[in-house]
Amino acid sequence: MNGFLSKKRIIIFVLIIAVASGGFFAFSYVKNNKLSIAIKSFAALDKISQLLPIQEDTKKELAVVDELVQKLTEKNDKTWTFMLLLQNNMELRPGGGFLGQYAILKLKNGEVVSSTFEDANLLDQRITAKIPTPYPFERMMQLKKWKFRDSNFSPDFPTNVEKAKYFYRLAGGGGTFDGIIAVNATVFNDVLKLTGPITVPGYSTEFNSENGFLKLEEVVEKQYLMNPELDTQNRKAIMKKMTPIVTNKLFSLGNISKIADLAREELRNKNVQINFSDAGLQSLISSVYWDGKVATDWGGDYLMVVDSNMGALKTDYYIKRNINYEIDFNGEKPIATLTMQYRNTAPYGDWRTSDYHSYVRIYAPQGAKLLDRKMISPPIVKDEMGKTYFGSLLHVLIGGETQVMIKYELPDTVTKDNYKLLIQKQSGVGDIPVKVTLKKDGKEFNQEQTMIKDLKFEFK
Repeated sequence: MNGFLSKKRIIIFVLIIAVASGGFFAFSYVKNNKLSIAIKSFAALDKISQLLPIQEDTKKELAVVDELVQKLTEKNDKTWTFMLLLQNNMELRPGGGFLGQYAILKLKNGEVVSSTFEDANLLDQRITAKIPTPYPFERMMQLKKWKFRDSNFSPDFPTNVEKAKYFYRLAGGGGTFDGIIAVNATVFNDVLKLTGPITVPGYSTEFNSENGFLKLEEVVEKQYLMNPELDTQNRKAIMKKMTPIVTNKLFSLGNISKIADLAREELRNKNVQINFSDAGLQSLISSVYWDGKVATDWGGDYLMVVDSNMGALKTDYYIKRNINYEIDFNGEKPIATLTMQYRNTAPYGDWRTSDYHSYVRIYAPQGAKLLDRKMISPPIVKDEMGKTYFGSLLHVLIGGETQVMIKYELPDTVTKDNYKLLIQKQSGVGDIPVKVTLKKDGKEFNQEQTMIKDLKFEFK
């Protein structure tokens, strides 16, 4: 992997990481140090044959990476304009996390030439159009107007990209974008696994891989929420000091492959999602499955569980999930039974945490028919993106757990012969233990995996 894993070619990822933790100050640091940048890319989909995992083919990934690197670092005086969506996945939304900030970054000849950073609320204040919110924002959060900060309400990243650009235009934003990049906040903790704990001059807090983003959120938010009289102008000053510390520690590791592995994992688990306006570049991204797209060309069984935190707090940090999916072909019709356990491990409620309130959508093959449900509200059933989804409300008390069950009949397009299953992972949701049980011809077959990315199962 040698050459193209040089410092020069992974700076863009470090830049994105820094933005996730530090916003505008990351841009300032990179710009002032005149670091060249390029995009590092990897694949996102394991193939599992006969309910057993097989090795990934990295050849195609490397070819895509090389082509993107060459394209984005070409010295042809072309200016690339990117929008970065900074998402806090401790407050989970279908597209990753709550969209609290965004940034506009311009690159030319491999260098940062300009950057801007703004809270999403400030952009939303400039939107006068009255766009009705999707269900259930009004019912659960009393929000009647749909705006930029809630634009990532689809599990499909290309859909969210178009919505973000739409609301940006409604707020008076002009120009076009060569790409949109979404970054989830927990990337910061993953970076600290490499660098080790850090401290910032002038602050007594130590940041490590277990508490990094939680501690950072306390510094920049807690005291201001508890005391509205405090001046908020400099509440993110810590970011300016933190960004060069993190970046320098990354490069002092002396092991570029570790940073490359981090980049690969963040792209695989959808903590970083990228969308290009150029059809050729977008095709490259799609070919290695890290475009954040809901699969529309999959011919077998399908499952995607999509949560949206409607409690307005950061309770997702404490939510632990597991999934059991059973497919039974022994009756007249194929029957799927999905059981999901939600545990709210928060010890108590505070400024950041409460009982968990989610609007969950369960995506199944188009034509699936609901048979039974437990511990969720009567679902809204709709067809979307070539799928049928069941949308319900669920609640998990602090310190408690909720066992959700939904049973549905699969369409005739799903057969026991050459059965295959794709389970897609929601961006920002974290690792989820998954057990798949296939019943056919009086026999039972099981597979257990941890879903850190999309999973694909085949049975022949």
